[in-house]
Amino acid sequence: MDRLPELFGSKVFSDSVMQKRLPHDTYKAFKRTLAEGHALTRELADIVASSMKDWAIEQGATHFTHWFQPMTGITAEKHESFIAPLGDGVIMEFSGKELIIGEPDASSFPSGGLRATFEARGYTAWDPTSYAFIKDDTLCIPTAFCAYTGEALDKKTPLLKSMEALNTQALRILRLFGKTDVKRVTATVGAEQEYFLIDQEVFRRRPDLIYTGRTLFGARPPKGQDLDDHYFGVLKPRVAAFMKELDEELWKLGVLAKTEHNEAAPAQHELAPIFCSANIATDHNQLTMELMKKIAARHGMACLLHEKPFEGVNGSGKHDNWSMSTDTGLNLLEPGASPVDNAQFLLFLCAVLRAADLHQDLLRISVASAGNDHRLGGHEAPPAIVSMFLGDELTAILSALEAEDAYNGAPRAEMNIGVNFMPRFPKDTTDRNRTSPFAFTGNKFEFRMLGSSFSVAGPNIMLNTMVADVLMEFADELEKARNFTGALNTLIRDTIRNHKRLIFNGNNYAPEWTQEAQRRGLINWPSAADALPHLCDEKNVALFERHGVFTPAELKSRQEIYLDNYVKVINIEALTMLDMVSRDILPGILNYSAKLGSDAQIKNSIGVDSALETGLCRQLSLLARQVQDGAQALRQALDQSHTARQYRDNVCPAMDVLRQAVDSAEPLVPTKLWPYPNYGSLLFSVRE
Repeated sequence: MDRLPELFGSKVFSDSVMQKRLPHDTYKAFKRTLAEGHALTRELADIVASSMKDWAIEQGATHFTHWFQPMTGITAEKHESFIAPLGDGVIMEFSGKELIIGEPDASSFPSGGLRATFEARGYTAWDPTSYAFIKDDTLCIPTAFCAYTGEALDKKTPLLKSMEALNTQALRILRLFGKTDVKRVTATVGAEQEYFLIDQEVFRRRPDLIYTGRTLFGARPPKGQDLDDHYFGVLKPRVAAFMKELDEELWKLGVLAKTEHNEAAPAQHELAPIFCSANIATDHNQLTMELMKKIAARHGMACLLHEKPFEGVNGSGKHDNWSMSTDTGLNLLEPGASPVDNAQFLLFLCAVLRAADLHQDLLRISVASAGNDHRLGGHEAPPAIVSMFLGDELTAILSALEAEDAYNGAPRAEMNIGVNFMPRFPKDTTDRNRTSPFAFTGNKFEFRMLGSSFSVAGPNIMLNTMVADVLMEFADELEKARNFTGALNTLIRDTIRNHKRLIFNGNNYAPEWTQEAQRRGLINWPSAADALPHLCDEKNVALFERHGVFTPAELKSRQEIYLDNYVKVINIEALTMLDMVSRDILPGILNYSAKLGSDAQIKNSIGVDSALETGLCRQLSLLARQVQDGAQALRQALDQSHTARQYRDNVCPAMDVLRQAVDSAEPLVPTKLWPYPNYGSLLFSVRE
């Protein structure tokens, strides 16, 4: 810990490093260029690149790469060495042009029809708002990625555009409140990351985990998370060692890793960082997921980031803690000591309420995937219905404002545990609701529907853009008002009245909530196949075009990519199931039933009762037939399915039937004869 201040950010070409290494005038010019939103001159870029190269070489780097985030959901990089020929030898060079622009192949990444195979040219462009860093002895330069036509092929470009849209409209609102000192409003995010750790040896023996990231078969073990004894439990030494190394590597990269603990399911864990700008948080979360996998392997473990690796225990999500902050240090969603008197806070709160209600569809679409379909609504994650939790105090305040009544809040109570020597402390005015998909948690909204493997870019693009759009509406109305206070009060009251249907502080898992949500007119799309076709609805195309976040073609391309990915994921899972059944599972069942039949014959030949062997043999033979029939039905479903809805309606049910047959047979076959490690071996594989 003595080394931590020195360790933190040691692999980052940060502002403090630039201040030390760049000439004073160059540093000032660079900062001014960023603040004013101008492009870097070639001369300025050359000086920055030279300084960055020298620093990277001192850190042991020999290569650089433009590090970008294509529509694959993971990151991409193409390494180039610093060397350049000089006579019979080489020198180390890195120009401003190499820093600013790269040229990867644009046709080999998902483009949703924006690029054909013969249209290969694409560009990466340096994002100077996200610091360069050293990873694997390579200088990584965060970049945007676009096609030769200029259309965005990545997640960073629209995220930055959405942040700019939010900044523009939030500044208009703040000017109305007299905040002339604020120059910038930034969307801030803290992404909590859940994951599983299992022993690498058992991982390698499970083709389904290798190919799909989740177990496609597996009977429930005698013990799962029944006793809730894993949650916040003592860390196993191997896990603790993994977390220690992960923290150190993340700290070197400037990632503010803060909290870590065991989660609810066996072998499940969580890491939470301190919030930062949405752009940086997205970069940091991508690094976090990558490092989790690498460091787990070094400790003899496999890190699973699938939303539902194991049936019957909790899956993994990613909580997106979203807020808005000014460059003067003000959190725009901070209620203050008296929220009812904080008109600025109430207006921004109402903007989020209206945005979330008008664009329930976009919030649902932003978390839609084949993997997340297994998790949402499973009493381990919020349901697929979007609602907003505000808590008793804020809900009462909004109700009073709507009715134009005075709000007389309950006095702040004090917690008394009942033991004299234990401290007393103020009790929060509002409880927490872990079942809510979109919950206000004190000074931010916690969007809890994201899956563990998701990039947080997509959901934050949606949040930023839809809130920016409502702030634009508010600003348009208030800027022309003759009586600002009267217009403000009316606007807040009307927003509450028109959108209070979204507020729900109860149990989102209750069956009654589904019926109540339907009565309120809220959207309920249970699967990704229901949600994704609505991405390009007319109102959504208009929204993103209005704020310059997506062109219609860019939005359509993303819809195509998401639907194609949904189909491909399920197709790979189905083919993996068929492969496992035909190669190992069915032969294993048949071999054991044959052994039982042989044992029964031997017993019968010597006059010993063989009812046990005969009965078990018959039971397994029946299950083997069900497995065979299930596999055949799955093959037919695959042959007849082409669209996302067909995969949902035909392939997924066939997969469920096949799994049920296999999982019924597994407990009847001795462990040593079953071809794959069982759930007990997987979930409790990291013992020491």
